[in-house]
Amino acid sequence: MLKDTLRITEIFYSLQGEGKTTGLPTTFIRLTGCPLRCGYCDTEYAFHGGETWRIDDILQEVGQLGAHYINVTGGEPLAQQRVHDLMKQLCDAGYHVFLETSGALDVSTVDPRVFKVLDVKTPASGEVDKNRMDNFQYLTKQDQVKYVICDHADYQWSAEHMLDNQLNKKCDVLFSPVQDKLPATELADWVIKDKLPVRFQIQLHKHLWGDAPGK
Repeated sequence: MLKDTLRITEIFYSLQGEGKTTGLPTTFIRLTGCPLRCGYCDTEYAFHGGETWRIDDILQEVGQLGAHYINVTGGEPLAQQRVHDLMKQLCDAGYHVFLETSGALDVSTVDPRVFKVLDVKTPASGEVDKNRMDNFQYLTKQDQVKYVICDHADYQWSAEHMLDNQLNKKCDVLFSPVQDKLPATELADWVIKDKLPVRFQIQLHKHLWGDAPGK
């Protein structure tokens, strides 16, 4: 692959479905490839394939779509080293850039202007051993940590993990139920009962469009 290119599964304009910018028009850049295989993954179509894009062409496409917010996602975007060049250029162009990462790869060199959304892997994901604990030291108040929760055991583990590592004091913490595995009301009730310092969320885009790619 050429020096200034990335493997891209899709680039599309939609509404942000999660986190602090939920509901805002956003351009999504979904990179191809991921070294993890989480049991609840809903973007397996991004594991392979994709098309080679020059970074200049990605920037042009983003400009034509017109959103001020950019979500760089995957797959696992940090698996392609040149994503750092893309994110830097997007920040230089004045966009608000969000990076969705599994937390299994090093985030220390991510441009400090990028809003990191770090997905902590729970036991039910099947990839809990991939969590890179030293990544937590690079979190700032602008960042977010997300726990995707499958059941009550996952919830208990997530609550303990968050508090033990004091992640709620570093940045926003999101608790999200896995659709079709854990009713959202159950997770909401647990959060309320335990008075956890987290933001409960559901995936807005799935309630609007299901699992359709490009949404």
